[in-house]
Amino acid sequence: MRVRLKGINRVSKRLADGTRVTYCYAWKGGRRLPGKPGDAEFVAAYNEAVAEKAKQPSGTLQAILNAYQESPKFTDLAPRTRKDYTKHIRKIETEFGDFPLSALTDRRTRAEFLQWRDLMAVASRRQADYVFATFAAIMAWAYDRGLTLANPCERPGKLYRASRSDTIWTEADEAALLKIAPPRIRLAFLLAVWTGQRQGDLLRLTWNAYDGSHIRLKQGKTGRRVVIPVSGILKSALDAAANEKKAVTILTTTKGTAWTSHGFSAAWRKTLAKAKVTGLTF
Repeated sequence: MRVRLKGINRVSKRLADGTRVTYCYAWKGGRRLPGKPGDAEFVAAYNEAVAEKAKQPSGTLQAILNAYQESPKFTDLAPRTRKDYTKHIRKIETEFGDFPLSALTDRRTRAEFLQWRDLMAVASRRQADYVFATFAAIMAWAYDRGLTLANPCERPGKLYRASRSDTIWTEADEAALLKIAPPRIRLAFLLAVWTGQRQGDLLRLTWNAYDGSHIRLKQGKTGRRVVIPVSGILKSALDAAANEKKAVTILTTTKGTAWTSHGFSAAWRKTLAKAKVTGLTF
């Protein structure tokens, strides 16, 4: 008898040798399942993962982490943000999943949490800040709902301090890029400069969003709807591209397909290297 397993999340990836494989997870953010769907090993791992998820370890931080991931506060996040949060939550679970909620009111708890962040910072201050910011957001959510009596992660400050002096575009940088950039990268650059929108929003931007004078879009991260006037060099570039459009999205690959985030980032880095411009981001 064939058993239907609910919630399986299938993720297709291309390996370094060019072959494409599909990995299965118990659910989005869940454990990766071994074998193939239907195999005894696969079904056993799935049932074990579901059983573990069903356990609500009351009295520990794991209960808070589980409740947060089932709340609209988490599920309503943009897919990319939710994916990043999931990675950070896994680290929190590993370190503090069994931490008793009753100990959160102890002043020494804050010191213990911050010490963990400082240890992560040895490898990367920026990543340590990201993970701890996620931790702090979850604890604030729990405290606001009366699930905890204290929030020892409140206002932790940041360890990473970036100098943006090496990320400022100069006229020489722009000229070097535009001189060698292929049309698809040039258009992406102009859209970024003249709209100020995030990479993900621009890669998803469709021709229906452009009416010849304005661009209308809904930001993926904030959910805000924005209307951006288009004129000058950007309008000329968009109008020229519209005459040769091959896809629904404005920005496309050489094959006329929509960009993936990783694909565009790789092409962008190659273009910067060719232009001999370093340290600049899209």
